[in-house]
Amino acid sequence: MNRITEKLLAAVSNWTGVPRNAAYNIREDGQCAGRQSTAHIQITSKTDKPGIDITVAPGTRGEQVYIPACVTHSAENDLVYNDFYIGENADVTIVAGCGVHSDGEGEARHNGVHRFFLQKGARVRYLEKHIGTGSGSGARVIDPVTEVEQAEGSTMEMETTQIGGVDSTRRTMKAVLAAGAKLRVRERILTDGEQRAETDFVVELNGDDCGCDLISRSVAKGQSHQAFRSLIRGNCRCTGHSECDAIIIGNGTVNAAPELGANHADAALIHEAAIGKIAGEQILKLCTLGLTEEEAEAKIVEGFLR
Repeated sequence: MNRITEKLLAAVSNWTGVPRNAAYNIREDGQCAGRQSTAHIQITSKTDKPGIDITVAPGTRGEQVYIPACVTHSAENDLVYNDFYIGENADVTIVAGCGVHSDGEGEARHNGVHRFFLQKGARVRYLEKHIGTGSGSGARVIDPVTEVEQAEGSTMEMETTQIGGVDSTRRTMKAVLAAGAKLRVRERILTDGEQRAETDFVVELNGDDCGCDLISRSVAKGQSHQAFRSLIRGNCRCTGHSECDAIIIGNGTVNAAPELGANHADAALIHEAAIGKIAGEQILKLCTLGLTEEEAEAKIVEGFLR
């Protein structure tokens, strides 16, 4: 791995070196830069397209798998397909993340298509951070696609964060839930300058007593623009909640369009959206404690996204 990859890995996945007891696959500029399987988690290359299959054995407990991807130069267009097969009653943490770096004029792009297949009673915690770095004029682009199929009684918890520096992103997620399955998503996005970020969530609640909870928190600074769209379809006795909270700083703009589709009398669905600026009294209060206006604003944004 080159030095840029090492820095990006530390930022998006807290990578500090090869873990002894965890599975991992490091992707650098479209190639595998390191891989390790364990007794219960097997990682194999696809034979028909770029990407890997991650297979977690039934009953696996307390293990982690790292699958970060890095683009370290301009004029790179990386596309990868990763499929996760989570066995019955397994309980694992997946640490993903993507960093794109550009010091030139060409676009640096990473597109990851991740598909998750959770068997009965499986539980997954999925952590993903995105960052763009470099001083070049080339755009830094990350367009992740996530597809989730959850069997009876399974649980998926997703925490996705865009740290900064990404010029353009479109985040797409589709999920289908069986009886008793639970999906929890926490999204945090920060944009600045002329950056653009779009989020599209579609969740199909198909099994009795399944449920989802989608929450997006975002900050749009400078001239940046964000768009949040979510669609929850309740096709059975189920619960669904979608929430978008956004702060505008400067001339940023945000569009929020939560949508619900109740196709069953016992579908209980809720959506919320709130967009506004930082209240002046919040800034003033922190300034009285010795912070500058810029420092006060940064503290408020940090707390909001956290």
